[in-house]
Formats: sequence, structure tokens, C-alpha cells
Amino acid sequence: MIELKENTVMTHKRVYSRRATLSLKMSEFEVPPMQDLLVIGRKAPIGPEAVRRMAEALSPEQFTIIRLEHPKVEAVLLRTSLLQMLDKEILINIILEEAERMISDTMVIRSEINIEISVQREVELS
Repeated sequence: MIELKENTVMTHKRVYSRRATLSLKMSEFEVPPMQDLLVIGRKAPIGPEAVRRMAEALSPEQFTIIRLEHPKVEAVLLRTSLLQMLDKEILINIILEEAERMISDTMVIRSEINIEISVQREVELS
């Protein structure tokens, strides 16, 4: 809260705020396998290429495989539309930060992700 002294005038021409809120739900890989993303461990029973082919067969051109240099995670299969909403590096860093707390290098984790973009603008009325 800002307290204004007597005879003080605040002149703000424009205030702009833009934020993204992410919500992730993770569980172990099951059938049917497709949600928004899969985190594939380095020694998982199904590798990135097989996951890519499976995704292509079930949902053509809807998913992108991103190979990683990570001690536990070999790749992430991601719904392509998510990459249009948020920068790839930001998204992958958040996914890895949360997934590495629960993944072993032999697991495949599926996850649902919701990205909500919130934009708030203020303009001066004339």
C-alpha cells in the first residue's frame, strides 16, 4: 500500500504485467501412455526412438522428442503445442527440476501439464 502525502500526484502512464503459471501432475508410465509429456530415464525399458515412433503412430505430428544431457534422464517427449506457449529451455528446466526428485534412470514418467498465461495491463484513461 502506498501512502500519498497531501498534494502528491501519481502519474503512471502504463503498467504492464505478464506471468505464466505452471501446474504439473506426474505419475509412472501406464497404458494408454499419451498425456502431455513423458520423461524417459537413461536405462528405461523403452528408449526415446521407440517412444517417438509410438507417439507418431498414436498422434501424428503432435509430439516432439527432446534429447538431454542429464545423469538420469535421456529424453523428454513433449506435446509440440506446449513449446508454442513457453520457451523450451524454461519448460525443460522446470520439468527436470520436478522429475529428478522422483525418477530413477530406469523409469518412464508421464505427466500432465497445464500452462496458464495471465496478462494484466493498466492504461491511463483520458
